[in-house]
Amino acid sequence: MADAPPLTDPLSAPSATDAVRRHDPDVRSFASDNYAGAHPEVLAALALANGGHQIAYGEDVYTEHLQEIVRRHFGPRAQAYPVFNGTGANVTSLQAVTHRWGSVICAASAHINVDEGGAPERVAGLKLLAVATEDGKLTPELLDREAWGFDDEHRAQPQAVSITQTTELGTCYTPEEIRAISDRAHEHGLAVHLDGARLANAAATLGLPLAAFTTDAGVDIVSFGGTKNGLLFGECVVVLDPDRVHAMKHLRKLSMQLASKMRFVSVQFEALLAGDLWLRSAAHANAMATRLAEAVRGIDGVRVVRPVQANQVFAVLPKDVTERLQKRYRFYVWDEPTGEVRWMCSFDTTEQDVDAFAAAIAEEMAR
Repeated sequence: MADAPPLTDPLSAPSATDAVRRHDPDVRSFASDNYAGAHPEVLAALALANGGHQIAYGEDVYTEHLQEIVRRHFGPRAQAYPVFNGTGANVTSLQAVTHRWGSVICAASAHINVDEGGAPERVAGLKLLAVATEDGKLTPELLDREAWGFDDEHRAQPQAVSITQTTELGTCYTPEEIRAISDRAHEHGLAVHLDGARLANAAATLGLPLAAFTTDAGVDIVSFGGTKNGLLFGECVVVLDPDRVHAMKHLRKLSMQLASKMRFVSVQFEALLAGDLWLRSAAHANAMATRLAEAVRGIDGVRVVRPVQANQVFAVLPKDVTERLQKRYRFYVWDEPTGEVRWMCSFDTTEQDVDAFAAAIAEEMAR
């Protein structure tokens, strides 16, 4: 009988792959910060966490250490629950602060209302009570429009309010505005959820630590975004007030958001939050949006129509210009009837990218 080949460590072999690069890495878009790749420091962290065996389903040393890092940013009671994606983070968070007969008050423009395929309602079984806003931001007065009927069995019971920081319209809540909403919500017995897909961008805008406009402002639970700020994949539900949140451990599993190899989600957040990568990346994306807005304001016929407070620029262009420009750069039309478009900048957007895009806009406007 022939001798069996010697066993080797698969990770000690020279790096090789049969995969083929199928995109041009020099192509840039202004459609979404989800289009960007992963930050090199995040990729390095993933390689660091690879190799050997670690306990699955969040009992690994990386997820354990993440708790300490998250408490450093959000306060001593904070609890981190890494998940796969933003919709999963929002759905799981909202389930954890409501009952089956509950409803959630949100802005009509909120991601949970417009962009999640009805997941909060279909998966979590919640009723969304959407309130129209001018700038994507709720106020105590707007909250009051739906915070009623608490003992009416014919009405889905308001049990939570959800706000987005920064909002889907690129606006940023101040800590005082969030505190006012939290106080009013708590007066009504409602929990406060914050969709923080771009929470780091808000911190960069405000020049404040994360706790200043979350924990210290009365927020109970946060969906903390990572993918839009340089992670390969992954978000994190951060419980700020454990007294208002129930069964997160079980709801995460029930909602199909429990990663078996969780170390690879957690180590990315360690790379992001242990130092200043989260803030560096967000501040850069914000700065590129400001640069873009300033550049296009000098182009005759282009109107920037919303405040530029983070990494989003909203502008109005003639329809024919938008159609020609989209053949050169990907971006989304935000409002078809008005011609409003949205341009997003990312952690890897460069000054050269912005200047080239602004030049293309000027060229198309001049045609």
